[in-house]
Amino acid sequence: MISPGRPVRSIGVEAPYRPALVDVAEPEPGRGQAWVRTEWSGISAGTEVALVRGTDPHHQVGWDRELRSFGAGLPVAGYPLRGLGYMEVARVTESRTASLAEGALIATAYGHQTGRCVDPADAVVVPIPDDLDPLLGIYLAQLGPICVNGLLHAAAASAGPAADLAAGVRGKAVLVTGAGVIGILTALLAVLHGAADVLVAEPSAERRTVAQALGLSTVADEDGDGWLEVKRRWHHGRGDHGADLALQCRGHDTSLATALKSLRPQGAVVDLAFYQGAAPNVRFGEEFHHNGLAVICAQIARVPRGMADTWPRQALAAATLDLLRARGADIRRHLVTDLVDFEDGPAFLTGLAARRRHVLQAVLRFAKET
Repeated sequence: MISPGRPVRSIGVEAPYRPALVDVAEPEPGRGQAWVRTEWSGISAGTEVALVRGTDPHHQVGWDRELRSFGAGLPVAGYPLRGLGYMEVARVTESRTASLAEGALIATAYGHQTGRCVDPADAVVVPIPDDLDPLLGIYLAQLGPICVNGLLHAAAASAGPAADLAAGVRGKAVLVTGAGVIGILTALLAVLHGAADVLVAEPSAERRTVAQALGLSTVADEDGDGWLEVKRRWHHGRGDHGADLALQCRGHDTSLATALKSLRPQGAVVDLAFYQGAAPNVRFGEEFHHNGLAVICAQIARVPRGMADTWPRQALAAATLDLLRARGADIRRHLVTDLVDFEDGPAFLTGLAARRRHVLQAVLRFAKET
């Protein structure tokens, strides 16, 4: 039974491998809020498939919020899940706030559902400018900022000024491991912000082809041996080969191993990936130890310490918009591989979870009258 409120439809997960359309209720918009109708919603395949399968850490091991640690004996996440997703483009249809005009198109992050009561004071809301393809707005509120945050962590590691996003990549040899959506957008950001050379390591020939179509150089990494070509490509001096920086964007320990082996001495991996299990292919007694390397986790829940005031989510979105304005047509042409009707979303996610489908960027489209 739907609780009181305005009824909407959402894509949730009833049980492992059972995504479904569910009926939920949203509160009526009050003062300072607005009602929005969803037009597009991007599928974050890695994150959402993990939730459909139940293989993410929160469904496997308990999480202590106070100590911020996982451990046995703690409650694990369960089912059903009310919703999935975080890449929405929506139209304001009713507004009770001066900050959102009726008819405006916004990017935000609330999941695959037909409508939402939005409070700009509590949610990330990014206006979509008229000169941007509206579908590309799926990247503005969350996924693009994830990629920008990777460059921001690289800048912090290089002791660059807090306002200088390019400080970590400018003039440097940059390796990006993984040619999924996050890897490709991150590589394009590195190019945009002045990297001397950017190379993308990826095991899939199909994904390497997409990266090449976007003007990126690639190296095959099917067997975890792509690092050798990286070392040969960048020679800085005697005993000094490899990338200055690796931006690790693939949730497999083999790619982290490649990133570490590809670095020059005292290089750094900025890791944007999400791992769901152990990392037996990462051997910290080898290159990590002998070359004095660093591994830095960059996740969207936090920017580098001391940069929160300079880099709120709106600033990360603005940097994303710069990339989309520069390369938007190419990104739409080469990254968006599937347009899926909202009602077909559960079946589509089931196919992804069962490995019957492979995509780069799938986008759900919603009926305009919803």
